[in-house]
Amino acid sequence: MARWRPDILESETTPEALWLRRRDFLMLGAAGALSLAWPERTAAAAAPSGAALPIARRAELAGGEASTPWDDVTSYNNFYEFGTDKSDPVQRAGSLRPRPWTVTIDGEVKKPLTLDIDALIKRFPLEERVYRMRCVEAWSMVIPWVGFPLGDLLRQVEPTSKAKFVAFQTLLDPAQLPGQRRAVLDWPYVEGLRIDEATHPLTLLAVGLYGRVLPGQNGAPLRLVVPWKYGFKGVKSIVRITLTEKQPPTSWSRLAPSEYGFYGNVDPAVDHPRWSQARERRIGEFLKRKTLPFNGYGEVASLYAGLDPRKLY
Repeated sequence: MARWRPDILESETTPEALWLRRRDFLMLGAAGALSLAWPERTAAAAAPSGAALPIARRAELAGGEASTPWDDVTSYNNFYEFGTDKSDPVQRAGSLRPRPWTVTIDGEVKKPLTLDIDALIKRFPLEERVYRMRCVEAWSMVIPWVGFPLGDLLRQVEPTSKAKFVAFQTLLDPAQLPGQRRAVLDWPYVEGLRIDEATHPLTLLAVGLYGRVLPGQNGAPLRLVVPWKYGFKGVKSIVRITLTEKQPPTSWSRLAPSEYGFYGNVDPAVDHPRWSQARERRIGEFLKRKTLPFNGYGEVASLYAGLDPRKLY
């Protein structure tokens, strides 16, 4: 008897992480109905919690838009290290221990560092920056982050002439991050930027939001914020920053290179292979709005002069 063989190759099937994200698409379809209730929630929104942070400067960089309420920012998250549902991070983040915590900055640098997170924070004046944030699934928020420019940290370690890229790595610890017990992604989560992107004044290492310490579900104690890029570039719970000569691998582009590129720049004219990026739904609003090129941060356009826009995705 002939042995049965499948009609398609295993390599042609949808990766598990992408298949699991079907729930995200269903939630987006229901978002219009849910958003009718959000204005009432906003009126009685939960107050920010956690220890207050000393903020030296504040900057409104979201066109004067109202910030998304704390309870939405902290309860509707992508953080696959806790699970693939948007509600998993807030429900499971209690397992994360953000203290003690060390961060290593190494690679193509003259002065590598390994610092306790609190010692790292004390090195730089903290800023509150209100940024528009856009997720690849076509939802968005306005978030008042607290942190310091990544460029300030990189200048202290003195990159060598070979440093062309900056690689980031999330904590690998399934006891603290139970989502890592499943092979949804190739753990640990890794991301990367070109060094000119990393040192751009808009690029932030965030340690808090709404003036409070960063909650676990939002990437405590240290996460990357690059407001002109889709949310998957915002690596969370960072333990290592490495400067490299070659472009580093990134988790989502390694899993599905045709859908998640290295750059991840917000571009309404370049669709995701499975849906349009031309419009987005701001959490708390009923109607969709037009997506802005570079998420409205057009000052970064000069970084990509002469490059094919489709390669920037």
